[in-house]
Amino acid sequence: MLIYPTMKRVVITGIGAVTPLGNTIDETWNKLIHGVSGIGPVTKFDPSGLPSRIAGEVKSFRPENYLSPKEILRLDPFVHYAAAAARMACEDAGLIGSSIDAAGVVIGSSRGGMTSMEKALEGHLLRGKHFSAYLMSSSTINMAASCISMKLGIKGPAIGISTACASGTNAIGEAFRMVRSGDMKIALAGGADAPVCRTAAGGYGASGSLSRRNDRPEKASRPFDRDRDGFVISEGSCVAVLEDLEHAIERGAPVYAEVAGYGTTSDAFHQTKPDSEGESAAITKALADAYVPVEEVDYVNAHGTSTPLGDRVESEAVQKVFGRRSGEMLITSCKSMLGHMLAAAGAVEAAITALSLYKGIITPTINLDNKDQTCSINVVTETMEGEIRTAISNSFGFGGVNAVLVLKKFHM
Repeated sequence: MLIYPTMKRVVITGIGAVTPLGNTIDETWNKLIHGVSGIGPVTKFDPSGLPSRIAGEVKSFRPENYLSPKEILRLDPFVHYAAAAARMACEDAGLIGSSIDAAGVVIGSSRGGMTSMEKALEGHLLRGKHFSAYLMSSSTINMAASCISMKLGIKGPAIGISTACASGTNAIGEAFRMVRSGDMKIALAGGADAPVCRTAAGGYGASGSLSRRNDRPEKASRPFDRDRDGFVISEGSCVAVLEDLEHAIERGAPVYAEVAGYGTTSDAFHQTKPDSEGESAAITKALADAYVPVEEVDYVNAHGTSTPLGDRVESEAVQKVFGRRSGEMLITSCKSMLGHMLAAAGAVEAAITALSLYKGIITPTINLDNKDQTCSINVVTETMEGEIRTAISNSFGFGGVNAVLVLKKFHM
């Protein structure tokens, strides 16, 4: 007779983040609830000649607080950010000094070490510099997870996931499955990207994806606004500690929220254009996985990138799933202030959703001056207080990859 394991309850017990709004999750949260934009002119390279010359840059970050001088030289900034976020998440969860060698690490990245690759190629072609022996290892997608495992002594699975803008959400979702199944008691999961370089800005700009509102960068990211013209490229990382509830209780860990469900689908439609059928299917799968009826969802942290097509299609997907309730549920987009952190976006949005459940505060969507009437959803434009019981966090990536998490306010 087959004996199936009991599914574990999974909770978030720690959060760490490096974002355009701050080098901690607390600083990021405080600026979000006050409607502060982290978008400004590009300073990390000369953007002359590019159609979009603005970005959400990480500021005053000190990698030496988390890595040795040699590691800093040998690793791409996306790994620097991930290592810092993971360390802070473990500190927040009270895990530093504990035995977590059997834990797992799942980190998503869309662009990996693109910045290091670009600098190495420029140096080689323009100045005849030799390639670094660490270039390939430092720029590979899995190096963020591998570095975290080495720095924290974690010997469980260390997995890199790359599903474009859905990477961070997929990473949390797959880690959630591992912990829920009983495969491990703790997993560190999230996303990291450092794409503020000429190649990424030029490539996304050439595709027409980026905002050209260079004269007013703080107003450029405007999800669901009639005058939106594209997303703003950003960088950073967010890592969460996912933990078996019983284990968390045993060690007296803080609990921000419960991860209740996860759904992922593919549009099978187009390389860059989204499809509401695939997106709505991911939302439906996540709710079914969590055994949550549509009537119980109070809040949606939207993908909300500020692209003309993307926001409209996401609105259609939400309407397909929730019907009339899509005009009543509270919906926000953190990208209005953070820009689009690519793989890190879904991770930080899941973390912000967890904090909203924990604190009873919903962050606003800024720059919504003239709502697009084709987006028939209830977008929150001011910070709101009130209990939220159940929420979803959406991420939809190039290639038609969709990932959705269901989070609940924690109750025993």
